[in-house]
Amino acid sequence: MQVKIGCELVYQAAHETPLVLLVRPRPQYHHKLIKETTRLTPEVPLHEFVDNFGNHQWRITAPAGQLRIFYDAVAEVLPEPDPVLMDLPGHLVQDLPDEVLQFLLPSRHCPSDLIIGEAWQMFGDTTPGWPRVQAVCDWLHTNIKYAKGSNCCTTGYDAYKAGQGVCCDFAHMGVMFCRALSMPARYVCGYLPEIGVIPDPSPMDFHAYFEAFVGGEWHTFDARHNIPRTGRVLIGQGRDAVDVALATSYGDAYLTSIRVWADEIIEGATESGAAPVEEVLP
Repeated sequence: MQVKIGCELVYQAAHETPLVLLVRPRPQYHHKLIKETTRLTPEVPLHEFVDNFGNHQWRITAPAGQLRIFYDAVAEVLPEPDPVLMDLPGHLVQDLPDEVLQFLLPSRHCPSDLIIGEAWQMFGDTTPGWPRVQAVCDWLHTNIKYAKGSNCCTTGYDAYKAGQGVCCDFAHMGVMFCRALSMPARYVCGYLPEIGVIPDPSPMDFHAYFEAFVGGEWHTFDARHNIPRTGRVLIGQGRDAVDVALATSYGDAYLTSIRVWADEIIEGATESGAAPVEEVLP
């Protein structure tokens, strides 16, 4: 199965401003990038580097005035929805691989040390491994209201106490509870097409979810939707949203417009989502 993904970002800056952007997916994960188009208007140099988590970050210096960033790609994805493997076991901390230990620690947006007692009281009787992570997702999906109001400073603990949040908050809460339960978990951001589900009438955006380490591998969990989804294209992963920020501005460049698309490509049908490059850029 192939999906068309991409975004258009418009920045306005009073002075030259360095930017670090994370919008390009990994070339290969559970997906494979088939073709890509990147356009910057005006044309400015773009330098790509791979960070410590394997994410493909862009470094750009935005000029004074407007900068338009257009990214469009086709990705090959698995035609099946996220797997559900309820029999996968958990791990004792002493048996975990060295490289996953960092994903047990509290981080800025996932202060798991604040809820250790609550987490074990709520989920300590569940079966370790996949069933325990799923129990966390079920509780969050049922008890936390999806509602706007978060900002870049909102932590998973803040959202938990407020009883509401958006997708990044659900991801932070899932990671926070898993770590409090001694299960490695990491924050993930990506493109999520609406395949096999009722379309959401609100404008599409990047989607945040999380991965937990069970059965010796990393697996996808999504407390916001809490159903298996088809066609995820992973952009980045890290300890929390700080490591997977859409953009980091080192100055006064402000995002004035954003458009995101992720659509299944159906043979013989008109591709939806992004307009052709020549129709978008002047």
